Amino acid sequence: MLRRVFLAAGASLPVVSAAHHAAAADPAPAATPAAATPPTATPPTATPFDGATVRNMARQLSLQPYKAPDSTLPAPFKTLDYDTYQGIRFDPAKALWHGQGRKFTAQFFHRGYIYHDRVNIFQVADGKAEPIPYSSDMFSFEKLAPSTGDLGFAGFRIQYPLNHPNGSDELCAFLGASYFRAVAKGQGYGLSARGLAIKTADSSGEEFPVFRSFWLERPAPGADIIVIHALLDSPSTTAAFRFTIRPGNDTVFDTETAIYPRTDITQAGLAPLTSMFLFDANDHMRFDDWRAAVHDSNGLQIRTGHDEALWRPLANPRDLQISAFADTSPRGFGLAQRKRAFIDYQDLQSRYEKRPTLWVEPIGDWGQGVVELVEIPSDREVNDNMVAFWRPHDPLRAKGEYLGSYRLHWCWAPPGEVRLAQTLQTRCGLSFDQKHRQFIIDFVGDSLKSLNPEAPPALDVGSDKGKIVSAVTQPNPDVSGWRVSIELDTQDNKLVELHAKLMQADQPLTETWIYRWTQG
Repeated sequence: MLRRVFLAAGASLPVVSAAHHAAAADPAPAATPAAATPPTATPPTATPFDGATVRNMARQLSLQPYKAPDSTLPAPFKTLDYDTYQGIRFDPAKALWHGQGRKFTAQFFHRGYIYHDRVNIFQVADGKAEPIPYSSDMFSFEKLAPSTGDLGFAGFRIQYPLNHPNGSDELCAFLGASYFRAVAKGQGYGLSARGLAIKTADSSGEEFPVFRSFWLERPAPGADIIVIHALLDSPSTTAAFRFTIRPGNDTVFDTETAIYPRTDITQAGLAPLTSMFLFDANDHMRFDDWRAAVHDSNGLQIRTGHDEALWRPLANPRDLQISAFADTSPRGFGLAQRKRAFIDYQDLQSRYEKRPTLWVEPIGDWGQGVVELVEIPSDREVNDNMVAFWRPHDPLRAKGEYLGSYRLHWCWAPPGEVRLAQTLQTRCGLSFDQKHRQFIIDFVGDSLKSLNPEAPPALDVGSDKGKIVSAVTQPNPDVSGWRVSIELDTQDNKLVELHAKLMQADQPLTETWIYRWTQG
């Protein structure tokens, strides 16, 4: 999976997902908004637009045979390499809403390199949607001649004074299939979200839905909220999205979705997250690298419907691994970056300590399903090889309507009160006698600070296979926490699932650490 590439202007830089299912008969035909013309056609000048416009378009588009987006490009734009594409820069003075006294502006990505699909982009103001026309004058072309035709856009990014009151910082970007990224105050780009995942890690190949059109609502002067609508399309489904974006110390996307399957979808992933994990202290042997860790995220964090806190450290496996965590109405899940010190990475360029955690907060009852984690082998940090999403227990049926909503928190740590101690780090290696696997887990948090070092808390520990030879707890004053040391005899098993948590009077003091060890 090629890592999504986002370029800064002028610089280098799938548990039940559907909250509602209305099945059955074909929706009654409605007047198709003019903006719903096929993506390859030239859209009209201006058309009425309201909160139901994109949903109506998605519903009606689902009744039509799928047609691939327009990806025709003239030479040399069709064969651009990365460096040449990076030389195409948008002129900030040509940004949408530039000079209008609004906090938000929008800049656009040129087509080329791996971004061949044409994406229609509209401005919404005063109840009307108007297309934003392409012009080569919006761009400077460092290493090639400007385009002469209407090549259109590949996507866009939103600027906002996130870090400085009078500045203009990149807040989010939508580019490539249904991928998008955002940051909170003080952060740099890291993991991505997607609109929808279908057949992820399936042997027949994954289906990648695409955002075909976007509608950017013009923000009021001084407003700190912007609304973006998107139309998604793929051979299996269409969907409408509405993102209400609130930037800040946490940047929040209130996300409303309406999905209209063309066919039955048995492998749907809602609120999918895509990240990179190359190595850390739990698995460093394969990499001859001067850094101590390289990752955008180092764990899958889950808060279950029964309010259990789970932490699953990520791993870069030798073979593709799929893990599923069954739940009913989860309270949240996400891919988290917990290591927040420069010394954890020592990388002045990548600054992995500043990468966002992305937390999905479901709204409403998501019913039964699984939080699924897909870990893909990778030998390079440019590959996004971690995928997590909510997979509903029941298929999404053709001709149904599935409405749902959730919040995406691009943050330093997931929102809400932290009642239980959390996993600071996980280390793995050979035991002292060179016969077993040793796992070291450091837990930190307020719930551990009042414990008597002479009276260790109870340890709930186990494995599904093999034998735990020893399990020891001891205070770790250097991190103001407690350390758990587990020695595992794998008994020649190639895969062992482990769990551990600290307890007091039958109540958990820590989140539940879950780990999948695989033979190297």
